[in-house]
Amino acid sequence: MIIATTGWIVAAASMALVLRLRTLSAWRMELVARACHELRGPITVARLGLELLAREDGCRPEAVRAIELELASAGVALEDLSVAHQGRRGPWRLGAVDVAALLAESVEAFRPLALARGVELGHHCQGCSGVVGVDRVRLAQATGNLIANAIEHGDGHVELCGRTDCAGLEISVNDGGPGLPAPVGDLVRRARSGRGRRGRGLAIAADVAQRHGGRLVAAADDGGSRLKLELPLKQG
Repeated sequence: MIIATTGWIVAAASMALVLRLRTLSAWRMELVARACHELRGPITVARLGLELLAREDGCRPEAVRAIELELASAGVALEDLSVAHQGRRGPWRLGAVDVAALLAESVEAFRPLALARGVELGHHCQGCSGVVGVDRVRLAQATGNLIANAIEHGDGHVELCGRTDCAGLEISVNDGGPGLPAPVGDLVRRARSGRGRRGRGLAIAADVAQRHGGRLVAAADDGGSRLKLELPLKQG
């Protein structure tokens, strides 16, 4: 009886170990997939931006800053990729960030992609004259994923809105498309478990929000979808 009981304990422990290893392996693979996702996106956006600059008269400083931001995002993705096999991400760098300038650079970065897709891309800010403490490039990653999703799945017009107050920072992306195919929480969970590629950008945005102590939510809208990053930050 003792031998049989011991055998069951060993078997159960072995099964738990196997399941744990499988979970770790799946998470590492997902981290690699996310890093590759974040590497492809900025490189594509930067390339389109350079092509647009080459066709324009003069070199606009705001376009150059936008390309620099996307290349910085690609650099962060490479850092993530270099440690993904360890089941972790690269370092985070919190600092004072001018929110209005960051959102303007994000819109400028995705303007060539929007033009290529025939999408009108706009933005406005309310109370964004100060700075907040965030990881500038990670927040740009989150915002960029929401803009890219809206350009791909929206319907002709995408609006990026920023608002800061004493409670923190809110960034929303609105589009006029058919809306999300499922609740945002379901899409994020599927992507986190390695399923549902469409939700990978949303999962990345949600992770960035959570690392800042906030969240990604879907807000009610008359048409299309409206996704919001809510970050309870103190202004600097």
